[in-house]
Amino acid sequence: MSVLVNGSPTKEFAFERGLRQGDPLSPFLFVIVVKGLKIMVNKAVENGDFVGCNVKGDGSCKHLWAIKAVLRGFEIVLGLGININKSKLIGININSHFLDVATSFLYCKRVEKEFSFLGICIGSNPKRIKFWSPLVENIRKHFSTWKGRWLSLLEQDLF
Repeated sequence: MSVLVNGSPTKEFAFERGLRQGDPLSPFLFVIVVKGLKIMVNKAVENGDFVGCNVKGDGSCKHLWAIKAVLRGFEIVLGLGININKSKLIGININSHFLDVATSFLYCKRVEKEFSFLGICIGSNPKRIKFWSPLVENIRKHFSTWKGRWLSLLEQDLF
């Protein structure tokens, strides 16, 4: 690798370490990488190879090939591998047989309409108490430890 300084490349150097979790550069690099993926998906839509969210739920093998090609191109161009074990396909208003074919073709897992993402239930009705229960419970746990820490500090100051 080399760095451009005033338009001229520096002497090449080898990578020694990658980014670590919590590195302050991670969010910026993520934005750059996702921007590249967005451009690739937009190009597939522009070429007519892929259609975005369709309420009718029409799926086709052409769309599957487009998704696979975009993801593979993403891997090749950026050198970032897609973790198949974490990849999931969610189908809303799509034929169950087509979803089975799609998950097999894309080598991913199938998820039903309701699933949890970052601790929040996706696909359920946010007007129901059940939707908010896990989040409220999580906040309650954090408040109980926070409250306990502050109370013990206050007691030490008082005595």
